[in-house]
Amino acid sequence: MRKQLHCILLATLVACSKPHETSDGAANETSNTTVNHPNIVFILTDDLNGEVYGHMPRLKQLLDDQGTSFLKHHLNISLCCPSRTAILRGQYAHNTQIFSNGPPTGGFETFFANGEEADALPVWLNAAKYRTALMGKYLNGYPNTAPKDYIPPGWTEWDSPVAGSPYGEWNYTLNENGTEHTYGATSADYMVDVISNKAADFIRRAAADNVPFYLHLTPYVPHAPATPPNRYLNDFPDAMAPRTPSFNEDDVSDKPAWLAGKPKLTKMQRDAIDDLYKRRLRSMEAIQDLVQNVVDTLGQTGQLANTYIVFTSDNGFHQGQHRLDSGKNTEFDEDLLVPLIVRGPGVPAGVTVDLPTVNVDFAPTFVELAGAAVTSSIDGRSLVAAMHGLPMTTPWRQMVLLQHGGDVPDDEPAARHVDPGTLEPPDTEVQETLATPEPPFEGLRTSRWTYVELSTGEKELYDHVHDPDQLTNIASYPASGPVMAQLSALLHNMHGCQGQACRDAEQMTPPP
Repeated sequence: MRKQLHCILLATLVACSKPHETSDGAANETSNTTVNHPNIVFILTDDLNGEVYGHMPRLKQLLDDQGTSFLKHHLNISLCCPSRTAILRGQYAHNTQIFSNGPPTGGFETFFANGEEADALPVWLNAAKYRTALMGKYLNGYPNTAPKDYIPPGWTEWDSPVAGSPYGEWNYTLNENGTEHTYGATSADYMVDVISNKAADFIRRAAADNVPFYLHLTPYVPHAPATPPNRYLNDFPDAMAPRTPSFNEDDVSDKPAWLAGKPKLTKMQRDAIDDLYKRRLRSMEAIQDLVQNVVDTLGQTGQLANTYIVFTSDNGFHQGQHRLDSGKNTEFDEDLLVPLIVRGPGVPAGVTVDLPTVNVDFAPTFVELAGAAVTSSIDGRSLVAAMHGLPMTTPWRQMVLLQHGGDVPDDEPAARHVDPGTLEPPDTEVQETLATPEPPFEGLRTSRWTYVELSTGEKELYDHVHDPDQLTNIASYPASGPVMAQLSALLHNMHGCQGQACRDAEQMTPPP
């Protein structure tokens, strides 16, 4: 069946092949590479939610209008390192064993110590003769416990920070293919622009060498401090974080104990939320420039019509919802639902897809596009048919597995810093001042329900049809009993699953 789908896809792409287009739609030269070895550019932003994305008109023009948007793209865990390892391995957190940004339950150090890099996406693509490059953020804590010049297996080219202040966009040091290069505080050193230019150079060289390539492009923004380039410092002067119905929620007594005792946000907290929101918008304008540069370079080199551009985020971001300050890593949709847009050969333009997708789906998708082979168990599903508008050959998932490993009190301890003040500074702007951190949980997100079981024994149930803002936890309502019993059984069926067992379990029908 998989081979049959690949043949259908190949026939579709050949039939749809046409001269390349530049970003403004003008015809350009013919592709140098064959259509069955497409290039892949994966752009992974940091902490981007859909609301902020919606304020970027050039991204809509370059991506949504030219491709297919997945409207129900969720995360297994809404946190940087677990999400990024899920992308690289195509596995849920209980299989990667990466639940947080630092040891002992996560971080680069754990991923490195477990040897998981040796059997991951870049290795699989490299074995399929793809030129692979990572430019920007890798995993939280890199390169601690490894040599400063360490390059993980499978990467042909490597440009990732090893010192300085990359989250601040200036005064950082990159490991550039094993050689350290320090950048300062001039406009030319702004990190989003630096990796944008490196990406363009990589594309030109790969095109000249007539080799298919995979580009893993991972800017740090709009992660706090969400530093914008000087050219956008004064934009969005009046912007405020959206005052959604759940913003500074009036009554959280129905929520689990970790949240039910949180006081309402003060004016100082609300002002800080708005200030960060402005910076998030301004920093995202640099991402528009980066995407424009990638699209233009692909057009100029004759690669645009043979390249898939996939744009998404490692996690979402809440700002004031449910009395929470700025942050992520919860069970709420602000953190779990992020943009996913794909454009490329045979991908319909201006189309939306309602199928639930997860970050574990990227690895199997890219493997199928490249004709590569996987040597480990993958939990996710290929999006190749869905993004081309082709019929599904197997039933699709009906639910998304949600996991949370528990909040680490000091998620970025100073002991992890290779140099003083480097790499993983505490997110002082996005730390929740909670009397009790959120305990570990597992849950399910279906088209209608969010259901969560916390390690404390507490439960949550939200009805998205009647309560899209997740204001009321109806887990204690007697009428919810049958629904919760069904969801609990489905959740326990997914607990500890692996590979095909995960895909079989998530295909089961949830309660309406």
